[in-house]
Amino acid sequence: MLKMKMTAILAALLLLTACAATPEPETVAKDTGPDLQRLAKGVTLPAYETVQLPNGMQILLMEKHDVPMISFEALVRGGAVADPEGKIGTSALLADLLRRGAGDRDAMEFARTVESVGGILETSSSKEAVTVSGQFMSRDAELMIELLGDMLTEPTLARTEFDKLRARSVQQIAAMKDTSLRALTTIYGDAFLFGEHPYSRAVMGTEAGLASVTYPDIRRYFIEQFGADRTILAVVGDFDTATMRARLEEEFGGWRKAAGTLPEVSEPEPVPGNRVLLVNKPGATQTYFYIGNVGVARGYDKRAALDLVNTVFGGRFTSMLNTKLRVESGLTYGAGSRVTQYNEPGSVAIVSFTQTETTGEAIDMALGVLEQLHAEGLSPAQLASAKAYVLGQFPPELETSGGIAERLAIIAFYGLGRDDVDQYAGRVAAVEREAASAVIENVYPERGELVFVLIGDAAAIREVAASYGSVTEMQITDPRFKPAD
Repeated sequence: MLKMKMTAILAALLLLTACAATPEPETVAKDTGPDLQRLAKGVTLPAYETVQLPNGMQILLMEKHDVPMISFEALVRGGAVADPEGKIGTSALLADLLRRGAGDRDAMEFARTVESVGGILETSSSKEAVTVSGQFMSRDAELMIELLGDMLTEPTLARTEFDKLRARSVQQIAAMKDTSLRALTTIYGDAFLFGEHPYSRAVMGTEAGLASVTYPDIRRYFIEQFGADRTILAVVGDFDTATMRARLEEEFGGWRKAAGTLPEVSEPEPVPGNRVLLVNKPGATQTYFYIGNVGVARGYDKRAALDLVNTVFGGRFTSMLNTKLRVESGLTYGAGSRVTQYNEPGSVAIVSFTQTETTGEAIDMALGVLEQLHAEGLSPAQLASAKAYVLGQFPPELETSGGIAERLAIIAFYGLGRDDVDQYAGRVAAVEREAASAVIENVYPERGELVFVLIGDAAAIREVAASYGSVTEMQITDPRFKPAD
């Protein structure tokens, strides 16, 4: 996982080349057809240079001269897992503050400077990192480096901006509990599933957590968790590598290391099933539900097979879950499955919503689809269709300099090799039904191993909730996303 946020900017063609480690068309399963055989040739990353500065900062540089643009992606390890205890949302506030003044520019001047050259600068926080990404015309490379350097090394962190952001963030969460429960379902789900583990923390914070974050907390987080030794910077675009390397070394070579210790995150273990969290929203006409358990990490060695299984199960409109719950039964407008992967295992879950009166019917139907997945696995037709879908979706992710910069940063962040891209298509094409079945058995919990989160009118669905296990209740107005200790 990480972002967490990742957008593709300005379509441009990426040179596609056959990878030597990718199977030749004749080695691909015969039922894949000529189109899939073509897609199985895959995508390979062009050459790029890795630079390790003495202060620990890692820089990845790739030239791409098709358009006069430069994109970058900077990941600073930490994110929500490094939020101080009881102050959930600290990293998210800091991420917002980074672009609200840096160096000699206040918030207004900083924004105007970026806009004056048509640049893009975005910041965000995720479970394990704070991200700064952007795109500029190559002629503005010097300004881009200056702004990025100021943001990372000397942000203003103005008190007035902090006060406004904190108040607005608390208000936004309160508003989402009235109008955007669908967006909060996985936040409540992961918070309940992971309990005291750092992965339970909502990246955007909680009302209680944000209210407890003070201005000194923000400055302390920056000093302790921001530094060259925590940072990966990928730059892709129209530049000369030697010139860019020298300029970045000049800009960041003197940056200090983080003053604090990066919190250690243990591997979360699957939790006992038949546990239910019921979040009461009196008068709600719909129930939002999350059903799952702990899954696998980003380094999972059967990633290709997992992508295929999740595509079929709940990863696209024609998935098993959406077909059953939406297309055939009309119980919902959308049902799917999500697999989050971090340095340690994230969650695997079914997520959907339905009318209050059909809560039990919809959940039972979703469970039936999960049981079908375990009992039958993927049919040859489903597997072939998923391969075509996944292989068709993969190349566009790497068509832009922004998409490539994001992928390079992720590869470095998780300690993956370039074969994470270069060999991906071949691995997808080579997946057989037995391998898919092994992933289903290994990753997807069975019915008795599931944790449930239901958000809705407790008076109307309490009995339904109790049919799935031991129930813990909380109120939608509680200023957090999991029950109080």
